Amino acid sequence: MAELHRSVATLRISHEDLDPAEITRLLGHPPTHAQRKGESVPTPAGQTRIAKFGSWRLEATSREPHDLNGQIAELLSQLTPSLDIWRAIAEKYRMDLFCGLFMQASNEGVELWPESLQALGDRKIELGLDIYAP
Repeated sequence: MAELHRSVATLRISHEDLDPAEITRLLGHPPTHAQRKGESVPTPAGQTRIAKFGSWRLEATSREPHDLNGQIAELLSQLTPSLDIWRAIAEKYRMDLFCGLFMQASNEGVELWPESLQALGDRKIELGLDIYAP
């Protein structure tokens, strides 16, 4: 299998009444981006929008060539190892790991290690893969 060209990964936690400061306190690390419902949020086009929900997002370093397993380890190593805390967060909020997978050719792939999948599963983190064709 040909190696995937590039990968990005972001841990996202969201809910209508999410308080980013609470998530930072629980996980022990500040987010890359955060918002509370009702806040003005700048857009890439230079305008602002009003946040419809609260969110806390932590981005991993973009990797070229891909290293999704390394990105998962990078993100989780910065945060609390307490599975009780992760499960409490999962009961109240939506959590996922958004992964953007960028192909340079028509046949590229990625393999996830059992340890990566188990780490996500133990924390109740849903895995989302967006695949971008060349």
